[in-house]
Amino acid sequence: MAGLIEAVPNVSEGRRQEVIDAFRNAFASPPDVELLDVSSDPSHNRTVLTAFGQADALEESALRLFETSLKHIDLRRHHGQHPRIGAVDVFPFVPLEGATMEQCAALARRVAEKVADRLGVPVFLYEQAASRADRSDLALIRKGQFEGLAEKMKTSFWKPDFGPRTPHPTAGASAIGARSLLIAFNINLGTDRLDIAKTIAKRIRESNGGLPYVKALGLYLEERRQTQVSMNLTDYRRTPISVAFDAVREQATQHGTRITGSEIVGLVPEDALPPEAERSLQLIDFGEHKVLESQAREDTGKKRNL
Repeated sequence: MAGLIEAVPNVSEGRRQEVIDAFRNAFASPPDVELLDVSSDPSHNRTVLTAFGQADALEESALRLFETSLKHIDLRRHHGQHPRIGAVDVFPFVPLEGATMEQCAALARRVAEKVADRLGVPVFLYEQAASRADRSDLALIRKGQFEGLAEKMKTSFWKPDFGPRTPHPTAGASAIGARSLLIAFNINLGTDRLDIAKTIAKRIRESNGGLPYVKALGLYLEERRQTQVSMNLTDYRRTPISVAFDAVREQATQHGTRITGSEIVGLVPEDALPPEAERSLQLIDFGEHKVLESQAREDTGKKRNL
């Protein structure tokens, strides 16, 4: 039996429910792809979809999602708090049961080539699928966002791995890659001061000498009139989610504010959660529906070995 792979595309739409539904339907349309979760954020103007399946089915699912994005998203009119370069901004493949990182990287390259050839969207490979070590970091690929992409791609360093040397006029470009499981974890602060959120993010992220395996941004959520520290925990066993939460809480206290709640975007592995996670992490809208193993059950009701 072929290995099981998780796909977690991030699309640049989190407000128009009819468009989110179109993405959901396109992504889940192949019969062997099982959709696990759809998480949308209107302030970020972004939706994260989570599904699993085998490589061939996920390849078809990815292409249908990209085709749908061209019909519904024009980045020239897109505004949101989360950085983005594309309509389908990032598309990672993650090895689960019986799959390897090498298989996920090969799948990422196949999808990238077809997206570029069929749809004219330039693609950058990242993380374990990257074609060069100095361009594997997603944050580096996304620096400058869609608005700075055309100028950025004029340099030889930013020649895409597949596709044209200029961005697609409405869909931009995409980062497609292979990676391990990560946790997307946002913490809301009881202040509207963006400088505080940015300072906290700077102090806790690894690139500035903070917590290992933590990427962090400080964002302003206009619709909520508050700020947020938005994090990716790229190795939750080395830096647990509770450690990241406590670090933000300590920094917030030092800046005269507090945590008002937190949220997990997409799904979280069961072993990443501390005891009484909903209370201890002040999680909003949390339950079994956010736990990967609870969503990925076989028809018998037995948990998959993820």
